[in-house]
Amino acid sequence: MMSYFPAFLQMEGKRILLVGGGAIAAEKLEKLLDFSNEITIVAKEVGEAVRQMASDHCLSLLIRPYRSREALEYDLVVVATDTVDLHRQIYEETRSSRVLVNSVDDTRYCDFIFPSYVKQGDLTVAFSTSGASPAFAKQIRRWFQEVLPDGVDVFLEEMKALRKSLPKGKERMKKFDKMARDFVEKHLRS
Repeated sequence: MMSYFPAFLQMEGKRILLVGGGAIAAEKLEKLLDFSNEITIVAKEVGEAVRQMASDHCLSLLIRPYRSREALEYDLVVVATDTVDLHRQIYEETRSSRVLVNSVDDTRYCDFIFPSYVKQGDLTVAFSTSGASPAFAKQIRRWFQEVLPDGVDVFLEEMKALRKSLPKGKERMKKFDKMARDFVEKHLRS
């Protein structure tokens, strides 16, 4: 199998279905909430962590079994159960649609995988081993998180504001390159 293509998806307006309510579903839900609140959860049983996040973020929580072809109503589906047959069923149901599916811990039924990532404001850096070793991706993420300086989010907010106020062109590009280089030299190369 080839490596996964790294892509950042615009989640605004996308409907997300999370199938499952246990500890692994809670882990995936926590990551999804960094990028969207348009999440519906369907599970026969729901643990306290999932229940609390659903309440805190006003998510739709359906305590019942997954219904056949229900995934087709969504743009993105995450299947976080321990039932391999359900993972396969949902994946197969979506093959003739544009629905993207992630089956936790089973890349046979995945259109995408969850990378390990660091998010600080508008900066998101993802780490993936294409499923070869999620443990290694987690460790390299932890290392990167430790060396990433505080203030990146503030710096990026300043850059975003400048992008809106300065006219496009070579001078703006030079200014942004210098600002980014200065930030990196001051904070990362010391």
